[in-house]
Amino acid sequence: MTSRQVYSNEPLAEKQTSDKQTGNEPAMGTDLSARISSTCLLLKELSALGSDEKARHLARFFKTGKGQYGEGDRFLGLPVPLTRSVARQHKDTSLATAEALLQSEWHEARLCALLIMAEKMKRAKADEAELIYKAYLANTHRINNWDLVDLSAPQVVGKYLDDKPRDILYELASSPLLWDNRIAIVSTFAFIKKGNLNDTFALALRLIGHKHDLMHKAVGWMLREAGKRDLARLRRFVYEHVHEMPRTMLRYAIEKFPEDERRAILKM
Repeated sequence: MTSRQVYSNEPLAEKQTSDKQTGNEPAMGTDLSARISSTCLLLKELSALGSDEKARHLARFFKTGKGQYGEGDRFLGLPVPLTRSVARQHKDTSLATAEALLQSEWHEARLCALLIMAEKMKRAKADEAELIYKAYLANTHRINNWDLVDLSAPQVVGKYLDDKPRDILYELASSPLLWDNRIAIVSTFAFIKKGNLNDTFALALRLIGHKHDLMHKAVGWMLREAGKRDLARLRRFVYEHVHEMPRTMLRYAIEKFPEDERRAILKM
């Protein structure tokens, strides 16, 4: 994945600042202090809205036990609408602050950071949109659960790539990181909404043999959404690949088919 190596783990917004500076250390220190302060305030705000009971429920729901896909993740106990509300209130916070928040051990803090990025992307000019996109791809190891991907990948990666080459999605699909794979297919939701289905079907075929159930669900979901725009094309894909598709992927993909047809396909 050579084209991604240019994205370091250093927060992109901070890197852009440091690249332009000429030894002005006090300014850099001031910026760092402001970012730490803003991040702490956001964490405090999120924590105040949390619930211990909800946190325990979320830890079970997102499979945080040993050996499970969300092993070790920690929760403050916020429902998504509350986290989204906090993100919208802080949509003008700096990208560097959002990146810093994305490093948090708390799941809702990472979600809030991603939702802030998504809010910023809505109104970003070309240069800012590129920074947001690069920051997102530099931190995919922190976008480490299915909800974090699903609530941000179309709005950030999909939106940015709308009028650009999409080779990066195929690189992500080939990554050893599960979350990169999910980002690749779920990002195409942005294209599906505009009637552009080519990448969804191409990536679905590339990911058809994936071993993880979370990818079976994601690919099946995107195929189903594509079928809402072009049912005939989905039918062709399903009948051609029915014996290759994992059962969960197949069930998700044909969910909107007529009941008798669904039953017949599942018996194949």
